[in-house]
Amino acid sequence: MGKTRKAELLPGTLDMLILKTLARNGTLHGYGVAESIRETTDGVLDVEEGSLYPALQRLMLEGWVDTEWGKSDNNRRARFYRLTPDGRKQLAREVASFERTMEAVLRVLRPA
Repeated sequence: MGKTRKAELLPGTLDMLILKTLARNGTLHGYGVAESIRETTDGVLDVEEGSLYPALQRLMLEGWVDTEWGKSDNNRRARFYRLTPDGRKQLAREVASFERTMEAVLRVLRPA
């Protein structure tokens, strides 16, 4: 029997997942973003810190998320992220592109 592997994200989907998570949940700290993605996908997608925080930084530099410092549930200082209006527009673009890609993949997978 083979080992069960964790699902790997398609290139370019992490930003979309983060933006959608913030759109759905409002303001979250990084761990909250990762936990929400894990819970929403029933554990299929597990975003590692080494991928998550560089992506959040990139989204912040693009102007798609804003940040502010606050206290987490366990009373630790944490950076909280929220979607900007430009982030909402980018999310719509990324979802449309992803849907086109998935439709193309499904055309290959489905029998003619």
